[in-house]
Amino acid sequence: MKTVYWLGYIFFKSAGKAFYNLNLVNEEKLVKEGGVMMAANHESFLDPPLIGISHPQNVTYLARKTLFTGLSNWLYTRWDAIPVDQDNPDMTGLKKIIKALKDGKKVVVFPEGERTLTGDLGPALPGVGLIIAKSQTVVQPMRIFGAREALPRGSSKMKMEQISVVVGDAIYFDKEKLKEYRGKEGYQKIADLVMKAISAIEDPR
Repeated sequence: MKTVYWLGYIFFKSAGKAFYNLNLVNEEKLVKEGGVMMAANHESFLDPPLIGISHPQNVTYLARKTLFTGLSNWLYTRWDAIPVDQDNPDMTGLKKIIKALKDGKKVVVFPEGERTLTGDLGPALPGVGLIIAKSQTVVQPMRIFGAREALPRGSSKMKMEQISVVVGDAIYFDKEKLKEYRGKEGYQKIADLVMKAISAIEDPR
């Protein structure tokens, strides 16, 4: 599994440099110990590998459940992806994400849930807050700039654009205070805090 993962890592990192002059900003802020939710904005299909190759350690991805068939199942499994049902989300997928974080994994999450059409940031989903409350994980806000220009939603044509991935300051939630956030409204407040941190990250280009 590790061999297949790191072959993919090398491929995407090389492609990112060659085609998009990929620039990773504030790499020193990356949290390397324990479970971390790598929370980023969602601009393009390019986003998962862009976040993945930003971390020197193995990261865990979320992938649509329908992709886990045939050869894709073999590949996504070796890329340490967690199947999620985006059309009918339930606790099964959330429990897998929570367990992965508790097990010390770095999990890539897009709080908005879907790619932007306009380039503007959308609201975070309350499920993100639930995951944070239950796992009590560290959150690493990250922001991608340029991926939408390179491959916007609804397009199959990639353009050579400068892409930057900026790492924000990690959020260490008070574990006792997290217990106060309950129900959909409480989880939404946590998710909103994460989205606010993402939106505060500035474009370095």
